[in-house]
Amino acid sequence: MPIRTKPHEIVERALELSTADGCVVIADEESSANLRWAGNALTTNGVTRGRTLTVIATVDGREGTASGVVSRSAVTAEELEPLVRAAEAAARGAGPAEDAQPLVTGTPASPDFTDGPAETSSAVFGDFAPALGEAFARARAGGRELYGFAHHTMVSTYVGTSTGLRLRHDQPTGTLEVNAKSPDRSRSAWAGRATRDFKDVDPTALDAELAVRLGWAERKIELPAGRYETLLPPTAVADLLIYQMWSAAARDAVEGRTVFSRPGGGTRVGERISGLPLTLRSDPNAPGLESAPFVIAHSSGDDASVFDNGLPVPATEWISGGELSRLTTTRHSAALTGLPTAPGFGNLILEGGGEKSLEEMVAATERGLLLTCLWYIREVDPATLLLTGLTRDGVYLVENGQVVGEVNNFRFNESPVDLLSRASEAGRTEKTLPREWNDYFTRTAMPALRIPDFNMSSVSQGV
Repeated sequence: MPIRTKPHEIVERALELSTADGCVVIADEESSANLRWAGNALTTNGVTRGRTLTVIATVDGREGTASGVVSRSAVTAEELEPLVRAAEAAARGAGPAEDAQPLVTGTPASPDFTDGPAETSSAVFGDFAPALGEAFARARAGGRELYGFAHHTMVSTYVGTSTGLRLRHDQPTGTLEVNAKSPDRSRSAWAGRATRDFKDVDPTALDAELAVRLGWAERKIELPAGRYETLLPPTAVADLLIYQMWSAAARDAVEGRTVFSRPGGGTRVGERISGLPLTLRSDPNAPGLESAPFVIAHSSGDDASVFDNGLPVPATEWISGGELSRLTTTRHSAALTGLPTAPGFGNLILEGGGEKSLEEMVAATERGLLLTCLWYIREVDPATLLLTGLTRDGVYLVENGQVVGEVNNFRFNESPVDLLSRASEAGRTEKTLPREWNDYFTRTAMPALRIPDFNMSSVSQGV
C-alpha cells in the first residue's frame, strides 16, 4: 500500500478483510533523524521512515480461543489481504491461547485517529546543532576530543479492533550520548541525556561536565576488589531498576521463580523492601516522560497479552514508601494470581524524598567511590535477581568530600532489590538516560543512591 495512504485507512481495510472471530490491527509509523560525530567533527547524519503492520486474529474454538500474530514491514495493497489471511491461518493452526480474554471494549476513541502520522526530521536538531558546534570548539581549545551521537524517533501507533477500539498514540524519543577522550586515549568520560525534542539538552554543558571528569582522571589510583561505599548516579540506578521491573511479572513470582516470590508460596507484595521511603512508580502522563496511556502489545509474554490491546494504563506505584505494592499483570495473570491488573510500564520514576544533588552527596562523603555508569549487565540468579556487570568511563575515589582521582574499573555482583534494602540515602530525582538499556527504554527519572557496601567483585580492565 503506498506510503501516502494514511495508517488509519490501512487499519480499517485490514479489519474489513478479516473473517476471524476477533481482530486487532496495529500500524506503527516511524521516522527517525540522527547526527554522529567523532574527533570534534560531524561525521554522518540521516533521516529514515518506515511502517510496520501487525495483525492479531482470534478464533473461538470448541476448546477455547486461539490467536495468531503476523507482523510485516512496508505492506503494499496487494500484500494486505495475504497478511490478514496469514494471521488467521496462524490462529486456526494454534492451540487455545492460555492468556485468552475478551477483546477490550469501551475505551474512548482517540480524536486524532484519522489524522496523518507525526514525523520527525533533521529540523529537530535546529537549535541543538549550532550548540554542538560550540561544544566542539570548546573541547578543541581544552585539549579534548568529543565523540557521540544524537538520535530522535517519532512513532505514531494506530490500534483498531473488531470490538470498535480506534486508538492512536504519538511517541517521541530522543537520546544524546557524548564521550570525551584525552588525545592519547588514556582518559575517557561519558554523559548522556534523554529528551523528547532536543530543546532541553545543552551539549556545551555536557562538555563542561566531561572536562571536569577528565581532569579527575589525571591522577590514577589502583584499588582492589571489595565492598565500598558507593554513590550510584541516576543513570546507573535507572539501568538496575529497569531490569528489576523486567523481572517483576506476578505470575513468575507466584510460581516461585523470582526474587518477588514469597518463601512457602505467594508473592512479596505488601512486604517492606527498603528502609528508605522509596516510591517507584509509572505514570503515562508524567511531564517530560509521557508514554502510551493504553496497552500496545505486539505479542504475548509474561507481562503482556495481545488480548489486552487498548486496555487503559493507569498511574501505578510499584513500590510505595519502601513497600512492594504491585507486580506487573495482564488481565489473565491478574486472575490467576489474585492481584490487581497492572499493565506494563512506559516510564519509570523513583522518588525517595531526598533533595541533595549528586555533587552535594559527594561533598558529604568521607571516603567512597563515585560511578559514572554501568554496562554489560547480565543476570546471574533469577531467584535473587543477582546481576553482574562492569563499570565504565570513570570510577572516581572520593575522600573528605572531594574527588581525588580515578580508580580502575570493576566487575560488580549485586541485586537491585537487595540494593534498595541497603541504600542509606537517596538524592534528588531527575530525568536521566540509562546507559545499558537505552536502545529499549529511555523514559526514566531517578535519584542518586548511596550504598554503604556495594560489591565490587573483581578488578576489570574495561574502560
